[in-house]
Parts: sequence; structure tokens; C-alpha cells
Amino acid sequence: MDKMREKIRILCDQDSFEEINAFVTSRMSQGVYKQNSMGDGVITGYATIANRKVFIYGQDFTFCGGSLGEMHGKKIAHLYELAEKCGSPVIGLIHSGGARINEGVLALDSYGHIFRKNVELSGKIPQISIILGPCAGGAVYSPALTDFVCMVENQSQMFITGPKVIEVISGEKIIANDLGGTNIHANSSGVCHLVRESEEEMFHSIQQLLEYIPQNHQEYPRNIEYIGELYNEMLEACIPYEKNKTYDMRNIVLELMDNHRFFEIQATYAKNIMIGFGRVGGHTIAIVANQPKYRAGGIDIDASDKAARFIRFCDCFNIPILTIIDVPGFIPGQQQEALGIIRHGAKLLYAYAEATVPKISLVVRKAYGGAYVALNSKSIGADMVFAWPTAEISVMGPQGLQAIMKDTKNSPDSDPMIAASYGLIDEIINPNETRRKLKSALMCLQTKSNPQKHSKKHGNIPL
Repeated sequence: MDKMREKIRILCDQDSFEEINAFVTSRMSQGVYKQNSMGDGVITGYATIANRKVFIYGQDFTFCGGSLGEMHGKKIAHLYELAEKCGSPVIGLIHSGGARINEGVLALDSYGHIFRKNVELSGKIPQISIILGPCAGGAVYSPALTDFVCMVENQSQMFITGPKVIEVISGEKIIANDLGGTNIHANSSGVCHLVRESEEEMFHSIQQLLEYIPQNHQEYPRNIEYIGELYNEMLEACIPYEKNKTYDMRNIVLELMDNHRFFEIQATYAKNIMIGFGRVGGHTIAIVANQPKYRAGGIDIDASDKAARFIRFCDCFNIPILTIIDVPGFIPGQQQEALGIIRHGAKLLYAYAEATVPKISLVVRKAYGGAYVALNSKSIGADMVFAWPTAEISVMGPQGLQAIMKDTKNSPDSDPMIAASYGLIDEIINPNETRRKLKSALMCLQTKSNPQKHSKKHGNIPL
């Protein structure tokens, strides 16, 4: 347990961690349980990180493989109850083989209580899971219900069933990293949100993440005083003159953010869309941006899911959303259709239309077809929409129009002035003035109300 306490101390402000329920033991504390059974394999308590109160639990893999028993689970559920009362984030340091087999249904019952707390407090307090080693069964489902899942390279693994059980059942031999390591969950499954090379780097990143999110759903993200320059002449050079030439959207995002600081989430998953946090003129903001470097920035199934979930998190915790648009459309093709691009793309539409936080859009190059509508258009509910002179807004791209229309001379004009004349764009702005315009818009929208239009329980998002 001492090693886990040391990890918690590294994560938190110096000497701030206060442990609770340290003397809890399992009712089965005999035999293998008797030695070192105090605390039942999990440390729980509260601390501060950058002077912000957080509640923390850490599972000790040296005690029964970090498995969750009845009292182990009750300690975690109790911690969630305290966090709810205090309106503070919960951070889990997770290293567990899942339910403790010796305790049978009592262990399963405790997992059920934790899952319910994960769901009850979803959208009320931020929940962060840090995976510090192999985790299986219920030890991966609870993190999957939290807001951010964080993994350490060559150390963290997540899987429903471990390699040994798989080999017994199917005869398949596979190592833990290939089954559920960071390569799988950060690049392919989308389960993981942050990956770092070491625990120390991960703990530092968690400290940074907490700078951008509020304590709970009734608070607002922290803005800081910014006295730097808002005019940025570098922005104009970020987009190539040739309309079909690719470029790195990350350069635009970095130039827009204060001090070129952008905290990216899920950086290696669905790379055709970028999400993350930053600040403009001291104002905390969430960014959703197409990435032309990958799949031309088109929207596919994974990009839809990635962006939609992030938008819903930001809406829960009152974080304004900036959408930077350069999109050729939803990615077509038999594979995408068969896998459900219609259903998944609808999640993105739903998330934007449902969100009530300040929503600002910036069209920097192309915005075509349904993807233009889906990415926070005025009709979906954008509060303010800006466009650079390089913007093109059309029902589809030139190639699509040529395939459908015989007379392309009479095809719809994509000039942003057309959309502006209909009130679909608020202003066509010089790229160098973008930071100033965004700060002004954020200041204006600070007092935006959160209207409750319907007395329904909730909508039915197309999951």
C-alpha cells in the first residue's frame, strides 16, 4: 500500500492527501487475506491539486491482485458520495484484476454500486481514470463510464478477459499489450483519451487537464488574465494558396491559442478530427477541428463518436466550444455505410444541437454538404459563425457537382458572401484578427442562459 500512497502524493499538492477509511477490512480477512488486509486493497481520501480539491482512490495490486471485494467496493462508492456532496472531481488510480472471486456475488454487488455512482454523477462532477497496470472485467467497465481514461505506455492494459483465460477458452495465445495495451485503446478502440510514456508524465498531464475543467456542473471553467497580443499575422500563412493542397490544422489551432498551448485529447484516435482545450485571451475554450492531414478532414464513424462525446462533456461542464471547419463532407463508401455512418453521424448532429453552452464556428476553407450542417452551423444552434475569405460553403464539392450536374456553369456559388447574405455567417474576417474576434465573442456569450425548453426526462441519442 505504501507504493500506492507514494503515487498519490506525487499526483497531489505536497502534504495535501488525507486518507479516509484506512482501517476497513474484508469480513473474509482470514488466511490469505489476513496479512496486510488493513484497507482491503484500496486507498481512498481527498487532497488538492493546484489548490483544487479532488477525491482520489488507488488500488493496490500487491494485495489480492488489486481485486475488488465487498468492502473495497464500498470504500470507493463512499468516496463518490463524498465527492458528490462536495462537488469535486474523482480520480481513480486503477490496477485491478477485477472482481475478487473468493467473495463471489458480494464483489459483483459492490461493482454494481460503483457503476451506478459512475452513471449518477456523470455530468455532475468530472471523473478521471488512470490505468496503472493490467485491468480486467469490472475494473475496465468503471473507467469506461468515466470522462477520461488515461494510460501509460508499456504498463497499462485494459481487457474484458485476460490472455490466460482466452488461451484456456479458445486456444489463442496473445500477450497483454497486444490484447489491450495503449496501441489498441489509444489508436483503434477509442477507449483511451490520454497516453503518456511514464507515470510522472501522466500525473503532470492530469494536473494540466484540471486547469481547463470546472469542479462540477454548477461552476464554470477558470479564465485567467491575459495581457499578450491578440493580433496574429502568422494565421494568414497557415492555409496554402492551392485549394486542394493539404496542411496541418494543428498549426492554426496553436496560433489561435494563448501562448500556443493546446491540450489535445485522443490525439492518435480518429486523427481526421481534433479535440482538446486551450485559451483565447484568457478565456477557457474547447476546440473541435477538422484535420486535413488525415482523410482530408472528412467525417467518418470514429470521428463522429470522438467529437460527439467530447461536445457532450463540454456541455455538461459549461465549457464554450469553438469549431474550426475545413471539411469535404461525411466520408462515403460501402464500408462506412455498412458500419453505420448514418447512425454515428447522427450522434454528432445530436450533440451539437443539444448543447447549450456558447458555440462559435470558424470556417477556414471548405464546408460542404451535410458535414457543414453537422459541424455547428447556424441552423444547428451556433451562436456566432465566422469565416475567412478563403472559405467555401456549398451543398457539395466541385467534383461531386461535376458528377451530377451537366452544366456546372449554373452550379451554386460557394462564395462565403452568399451564406453571409442569408445570415448564415455573422462576419467574414481577416485571419489576423481571428483571436480578437473570438475573445470578443466569448466575452459577449459569457452571460448566455441555459434555457430548459422541454420538461422531458432526456432525449434519445442514436447510440
